[in-house]
Amino acid sequence: MTVRQMTVSAMTVRKQITQALVIVLMSAFVLPGTYAAIDAYPFPDEALAKRYDGLIAELRCPQCLNTNLAGSDAMIAQDLRREVHSMLLAGKTDDEILNFMHERYGDFILYDPRMSMNTIVLWLGPLVFFLIAAFVMFRLMSRRRVAEKITDEEQHRLTELLGGKESP
Repeated sequence: MTVRQMTVSAMTVRKQITQALVIVLMSAFVLPGTYAAIDAYPFPDEALAKRYDGLIAELRCPQCLNTNLAGSDAMIAQDLRREVHSMLLAGKTDDEILNFMHERYGDFILYDPRMSMNTIVLWLGPLVFFLIAAFVMFRLMSRRRVAEKITDEEQHRLTELLGGKESP
């Protein structure tokens, strides 16, 4: 075998190794999504399944920052989905399930927190800021109107200062 043939053979081997590494790296990023578990809970009727979907979409995952139970793969989200499923099959109402979750995990678990002393700022804060902004705008506009009103004497003095030409 000549040196040239050995060089071509080595380049071919390097190319094959590089392609294999690219495939391995790409599969490392793509395949983990296929291993994610999909919860398939059986329900006796379609109405119960819709209630389940609505509840897990309404409840926030306690571990994730801003993901509902339906979109989270965290272990606690899987446990809570299983808990919601068992409570629905036990005949609990949506309010009973939401109350149970609220008592257990607090206000964070609800996307639409209840009004209480702990969440009063959350509910009334935007209204207070709006009223403050409206008051400030009113004060600024009223000052501008006062500044725009000048007397005839001030108008005459202003025209003299501007060169004696009177505006219409």
